[in-house]
Amino acid sequence: MSEFQIIDWDDAYANAAHIADGQRWPDAWIEPAAYFRTNTQCELDIAYGEHPRQVYDLFLPDGEAKGLFVFIHGGYWIEFDKSYWSHLAQGAVDSGWAVAMPSYVLCPHASIADISCMVAAAIQHAAGKIPGPIVLTGHSAGGHLASYMVCDESPLEIETQQRIAHTVSISGLHDLRPLVKTEMNAQLRLSDHDAMHLSPAFRIPGPQCRLTAWVGQQERPEFLRQSELIANTWRGTGAWTRCMVAPGQHHFNVIDGLCDAVSPLMKAVLEPLGDLPLAPPDIQARSNDD
Repeated sequence: MSEFQIIDWDDAYANAAHIADGQRWPDAWIEPAAYFRTNTQCELDIAYGEHPRQVYDLFLPDGEAKGLFVFIHGGYWIEFDKSYWSHLAQGAVDSGWAVAMPSYVLCPHASIADISCMVAAAIQHAAGKIPGPIVLTGHSAGGHLASYMVCDESPLEIETQQRIAHTVSISGLHDLRPLVKTEMNAQLRLSDHDAMHLSPAFRIPGPQCRLTAWVGQQERPEFLRQSELIANTWRGTGAWTRCMVAPGQHHFNVIDGLCDAVSPLMKAVLEPLGDLPLAPPDIQARSNDD
């Protein structure tokens, strides 16, 4: 059995410093996102609340949408907005889905609990415009928010929860306890109690929950642990879960597959919404037996 102890928690959650040319993100996303917005049928800056950041973009396919696909951005709840990620709607739009991408008020101006309520309000608003099943996705902190929507005490209305067919947390943060030990907690303002209460891994998933935790093989060990943890603990409650490890991918390029309707990631996200098949052959699916 391997032994490992984390001493530097800031380094454990530092992504760019451990990726070759990692500093080119997030700027690398700005141009493709802007191009996509100007070349795709969309409604921009739809208000779901009173704050200027309480808006979302809605990208629309040709013809009637199959349902609503939601992407929630990351940035440790303290950075970015919806504008960096627009191009990630390409795969879902090409597959016939409407895609909602919300912004939200960032920490420290809002708490993580407040942010979860804002994201729920954005999903509710978009769900009122687009009928049919809902697929939730999110990256990093967005993965936390997506998975929080489908567990007990979800801020979503029950009718909306019942429409969620699949939740995919991409490199998600599901155990917030370590973040209390990081410098970023000066902005997050998490107490030990808050961190435990707001951690999806330690909550009970909804009775109809289907969760995929998708993570890059080259990610920091903590992100691998976080993905394996929620799949493991939620499976222990009887939920349908899987942890899928994508070879050759790190924390920033792990989301690139959302741009391509036939990528392994998009195939995993939009598999038939009845019985979900096993993992694609080029993706390692981890189970409790590994």
